[in-house]
Amino acid sequence: MKAIASLVAAAAAALLALPASAQNFQKPEDAIKYRRGAFSVLGPHFAALGAMVNGRAPFDAKAAARHGEVLAVVSTLPWTAFGPGTDKGDTKAKPEIWTEQAKFKEGADKMQAEMAKLVAATKTGNLDSIKASFGPAAGTCKACHDAYRGS
Repeated sequence: MKAIASLVAAAAAALLALPASAQNFQKPEDAIKYRRGAFSVLGPHFAALGAMVNGRAPFDAKAAARHGEVLAVVSTLPWTAFGPGTDKGDTKAKPEIWTEQAKFKEGADKMQAEMAKLVAATKTGNLDSIKASFGPAAGTCKACHDAYRGS
């Protein structure tokens, strides 16, 4: 039964990730909405793990694993939506994203790598493992927010 659940989760992740990698936005506003949506889904799942890590919520290994499954997919989604013309409009993105594209991509790649480590830790059911990987993942989020997100 557990193997079936894992296969279903993997298939869902693959299906969700596919449209993001091949995303063709009709208008810049569509891309902005897409990336904002991805970040708005990522935030609460990451925050729920943070609450467990910091003792503000009781640790629940099954819930941590579910949050990890969501983060595995959602942390890969917003990056395709930072294309041309998406620097204007309803966005908190700073212009440096487009003037420092290589640095921005490096930060996004680092975030995804740290998030993958956190996701792997959530699958262990071990709070200490999750704590060890949460800090570095959170650090990549903070670094990007500090450099590339306005108020």
